[in-house]
Amino acid sequence: MDVDLPAILFWAVLACSAIWLIDVLFLRKKRLDDDPEAKDPAPVEYAKSFFPVLLLVLILRSFLAEPYQIPSESMVPTLQVGDFILVNKYAYGLRLPVFGTKVFSVGDPEPGDVMVFIPPHDPRYFIKRVIGVPGDEVRYENKALYINGERLEYDLVGTVGGTRRNPVKEYIETIQGVPHSIYKDARFESTQAWQIPEGRYLMMGDNRDKSQDSRAWGLAYEKDIVGKAVAIWLHKEPGWQWPTFSRNGWLNPEEKEEE
Repeated sequence: MDVDLPAILFWAVLACSAIWLIDVLFLRKKRLDDDPEAKDPAPVEYAKSFFPVLLLVLILRSFLAEPYQIPSESMVPTLQVGDFILVNKYAYGLRLPVFGTKVFSVGDPEPGDVMVFIPPHDPRYFIKRVIGVPGDEVRYENKALYINGERLEYDLVGTVGGTRRNPVKEYIETIQGVPHSIYKDARFESTQAWQIPEGRYLMMGDNRDKSQDSRAWGLAYEKDIVGKAVAIWLHKEPGWQWPTFSRNGWLNPEEKEEE
């Protein structure tokens, strides 16, 4: 996501409020003294009209929910390119827009959550699955994850693509009793291990061999969390295709139970 809409909204709200406030405090009285029927100048009129609308949109997007479009294959098969997802902005606490400072704590990311965040190497939003949380010891060996010494459960679904020498297979990976699908191929990958410190998170894509994630650029920071992905609400194939609701649904079992 290249356009930081919350930041644009924040500065637009600030500009409108500043124009309106300056007029009320310093200009309006003199203008009405000179002409009791004088109308507000165009900049002031626009600022008064746009301020409540922009403020409402800013509050909704910054503290409640925000839409996000999946740009890559890194979360296949869970999320497809062209999926539009809804991000719960308050699941992990309320944060100030632009600055990212947490002002109210609600909960913390859990292993298995699908989370939107800003990685340490790129200012754009990324979406990956939470694998390790503060205090965890995580090892990735022979394409399998070990968390605090326990190997995650993997159940083979079948071959979904690739080549004869390097087939891509689908597995059901289970984290803390919650299953999700992943893809992985047969290519060799070096063993990596992490001790997750406070305020950091280990993130991986479900399409393990087509995902640039914590294995490449390190651990995500708590201060850069955007929110929890909770649902797919729209899907659009690339190109001149109409959007559809064919993939609508919750991403997490708990959301399905609450529906």
